[in-house]
Amino acid sequence: MSLLVALVMSLGTVSARAEIRVTDLAGREVVLEQPAKRIVLGEGRHLAVLGMLQADPVALLAGWRQDKGLDPATYDAYLAKFPALADVTPVGAGNRLLSVESTIALMPDLVLLSLMDARDPQMEMPLRQLEAAGIPVAFVDFFTAPLENTLPSLKLIGELTGAEDKAGEFAEFYNDHLDAVRNSLKAAQPAPPRVFIHVHAAPTNCCATVGPGVFDEFVEAAGGYNIGRDSVPGVMGNVGLENLLASDPDVYLATGGAHMKARGGLVLGAGIDTETAEQSFADLLETPGFADLRAVQEGRAIGIWHLFNDFPAHIALIEALAKRIHPDLFPDLDPMATMAEFEERFSPVEMTGSYWISAE
Repeated sequence: MSLLVALVMSLGTVSARAEIRVTDLAGREVVLEQPAKRIVLGEGRHLAVLGMLQADPVALLAGWRQDKGLDPATYDAYLAKFPALADVTPVGAGNRLLSVESTIALMPDLVLLSLMDARDPQMEMPLRQLEAAGIPVAFVDFFTAPLENTLPSLKLIGELTGAEDKAGEFAEFYNDHLDAVRNSLKAAQPAPPRVFIHVHAAPTNCCATVGPGVFDEFVEAAGGYNIGRDSVPGVMGNVGLENLLASDPDVYLATGGAHMKARGGLVLGAGIDTETAEQSFADLLETPGFADLRAVQEGRAIGIWHLFNDFPAHIALIEALAKRIHPDLFPDLDPMATMAEFEERFSPVEMTGSYWISAE
């Protein structure tokens, strides 16, 4: 065998080994020739997920869809540290809309979409067009089934971006904290309190709530039972105030964020100070109807940041819920320390804010 032939064969072997071949959360095979360097995010808020694995996630960001974007404080924090974020190209803004022309023009080597996109009929044509253009697409999920899909999704992104070790590091952190809660609940077998989850909580237009998935899974992991399962067949639905009062939940759980300020609702999350969070929660609980709930009158009301619904830091939220729902079982649990450790180890920006609150 000549030296030239041996060299060519050797290079072919290296090339084959360098190929990345994985299965995404929709069960599709995704193949990359090398770790992705130009990514289009179908969910703008998933920049924070990419930031868990990459020291400079913006350097990999070619474009993003903005309808499911970062909250204002988190965006500002990323922009301050990574000014190039201001120049990232938008590829769609409406609900589940993606500009295929803009995406293809960016010549990405990977498009990351949500599992919700895989199930959306209006995405069928854009997906066929991306496939025809030879652009790899991978589906991830931190929303519809977070406890089942968070770690596989992070592992997938880690493999596709050359950050397998960081994804494995987070998996160990996540499992250690989740197992500690689960093991204590399994050993004690406490009766799960009945929890009503009021999403996007405001004093008017009561009440949006959730069925299986998302916050339902967090409540269950913390040792509670989401009563929305009994009345909401899908992911989301509505319950009238009279029905809420009649259901008499043991715990009232409200979600909110900076987006609720304009509606006079619960204001929590990144960049929200304690005084603002406490006042908005107090105003909500003093509203006629909510104030009449036994859970509110007996001090079993909890407010949480809504955007935990699509972010792996929900492990700290599960601890916060478990500590509030079963205080005797988790006296030493410290969700604030968990959140601080998450920030130190898995966030390139500071995550200062108010992420949960309880009635006294």
